Amino acid sequence: MAGWLPMIGMTAFPHLGGLYGGYITRKEVKTWYPTLTNPHGGHQTQHFQWFGPVCTLAWGSLEIVLLTGTVGATMWSWYPINKTATLLLAPYFSWLCLATSLNYCIWRDNPEEENKEE
Repeated sequence: MAGWLPMIGMTAFPHLGGLYGGYITRKEVKTWYPTLTNPHGGHQTQHFQWFGPVCTLAWGSLEIVLLTGTVGATMWSWYPINKTATLLLAPYFSWLCLATSLNYCIWRDNPEEENKEE
């Protein structure tokens, strides 16, 4: 039974972090989400969950663009050395491309307060 304990801990620990993050930001969520414009016109979802605490949408966009570029550069540099290692990064790179495009659409559709046209 002791072999199961680390597996349970490694499964539960990330969920506890997400629950704690929701607990400490619960007051801001009610005022924050209604002001967002969803890029596809549907219901509001938790698009910013990936980025952690960033000051503005622009900084969040910059952060994820740099991360996507870093993963792409890593894949490019690893390809001549080990093709399997490069292919193992492909799903992560694909996810980052999707997240980057979603973040861009949210940033584009939600201009900063001082830049909004009256």
